[in-house]
Amino acid sequence: MSVPLSFDGKVVLVTGAGGGLGREYALAFAERGASVVVNDLGGDIKGGGKSSAAADKVVEEIKAKGGKAVANYDSVEEGEKLIQTALDAFGRIDVVINNAGILRDRSFGRTSDLDWDLIHRVHLRGSFQVTRAAWEHMKKQKFGRIIMTSSAAGIYGNFGQANYSAAKLGMLGLSNTLAIEGQKYNIHCNTIAPTAGSRLTQTVMPPDLVESLKAEYVAPLVLWLCHSDCQENGGLFEVGAGWIGKLRWERTQGVILRRAAEPMSPESVRDKWEQICDFTDATKPASIQESLQTLVDVLSRVESENRDPSPKL
Repeated sequence: MSVPLSFDGKVVLVTGAGGGLGREYALAFAERGASVVVNDLGGDIKGGGKSSAAADKVVEEIKAKGGKAVANYDSVEEGEKLIQTALDAFGRIDVVINNAGILRDRSFGRTSDLDWDLIHRVHLRGSFQVTRAAWEHMKKQKFGRIIMTSSAAGIYGNFGQANYSAAKLGMLGLSNTLAIEGQKYNIHCNTIAPTAGSRLTQTVMPPDLVESLKAEYVAPLVLWLCHSDCQENGGLFEVGAGWIGKLRWERTQGVILRRAAEPMSPESVRDKWEQICDFTDATKPASIQESLQTLVDVLSRVESENRDPSPKL
C-alpha cells in the first residue's frame, strides 16, 4: 500500500472556499493535517454582497473533525490581508490555491466595462494580489506551491464568456511565468482547468450534470500538485469526473516564405496556407527560448541562402 500524502505542518490558503471546489479543497487539506485559511467574501456569483456565513461554516466543519482552520472574509483584491491572516494564525504560508471566482456572462456586444472589469479584478488581478503577497514568504522559506484556476472557457473559448475566457487564459500566462521565476526557490506554480458542479456552473449546465460532476473528483489533483514530493511545475491540467489530462502547446513545422530573390508576400502566404497549417510532425516548444530558436534558425538559413543562392530549376 502506498504511503498517504500528509500536509502536517503546512499552511494552506484557499480563496473562495465557502462552497464548491474551494470548500472541497479546504476540507481535504485539513483532513491531511494542514492548517487552513478559509477565505470567502460571501458574495453572490456576480460579485455583489458580502457575508461571513459561508467561510464560518467551512471552518466549523474542519474543526468538528479535529482540524485546524481560520476564516478570512476579505476580497482577493486585498491579497495582503489574506496572507496576513495566515501569518497571524499559523506563522507561515506554504500553499496558495487561487480558486475564488464570479461570473458576469454576456454576449460580447453586450459586455459592459463593469462586466469586463469585475471579472478581471476577481480572477486575474485577485490571483496576482494574493500570490504576490505570499511570494516573498515562500522565497525566504525555499518552499511554495501555487495553484491557478483556469477554465475550459479560457482554453477553448465559450459563447457569452469573453470577459471570463480572457481572464482565465491570462491566469495561465501568469502561472507560466511564476513557474519560471519560482523554480530556483522551490516554488512551483501549476494551472488547473476544472469542471465540477458548483453555484457557478449550475447556471450553464443541466442539473443532472452539475450533480454528477462532483468537486471531490478534482481535489486529489490539487493536493498532489501542492505536496512537497511533487516536482511538477508550469503544468496545465484539465480535470473532472475522475479524469485528469495534461495539456501542452503544439506547433506545425511551419514554412519559410522569405528566400533569396523571393520576397515574402500575402500571395505566398495564401499559396502555402495548407502547409502552414499542417500538424503532421508537429513540434512542442516548451519555453520561449525554444520558440525563439526556430526564428534564429530561419534567419541563419535565409542569410546563408542569400550569400550562396541555389540556382533556379
